[in-house]
Amino acid sequence: MLLLEYDLGNEVSTYGNVYSYGILLLEMFTRRRPTDNIFKDNFNLHDFVKVVDPIILWEREDMETRTNDSHIQNQIGSSKILECLILIFGIGVSCSMESPRERMNISDVVAQLHLIKVKLLKTRIR
Repeated sequence: MLLLEYDLGNEVSTYGNVYSYGILLLEMFTRRRPTDNIFKDNFNLHDFVKVVDPIILWEREDMETRTNDSHIQNQIGSSKILECLILIFGIGVSCSMESPRERMNISDVVAQLHLIKVKLLKTRIR
């Protein structure tokens, strides 16, 4: 998508940079590249995460309903980590929207990532 923007004569912009950042986040946290073989026939990394995200959300909810006392602290930590992963995926998807005007503002990205960092640090302190 980004290459198409630039190939069509559009100037380099912060919208393109935000798109690239979103794809980079998705690559890092999925360990997938936009050029992987599974991405064919208009199925791309952005769409892959939109499909995977609800699965992770379901796993988080399932984890929260378990009540094994010996593992409760690990489950709470794991649940927070999954929650943060879901939030990061949301940022990546928001940044890599097809339409530049629909993409997340970079200052909002920074604020969201800071909140995720704080949430993760609170999990580690307990």
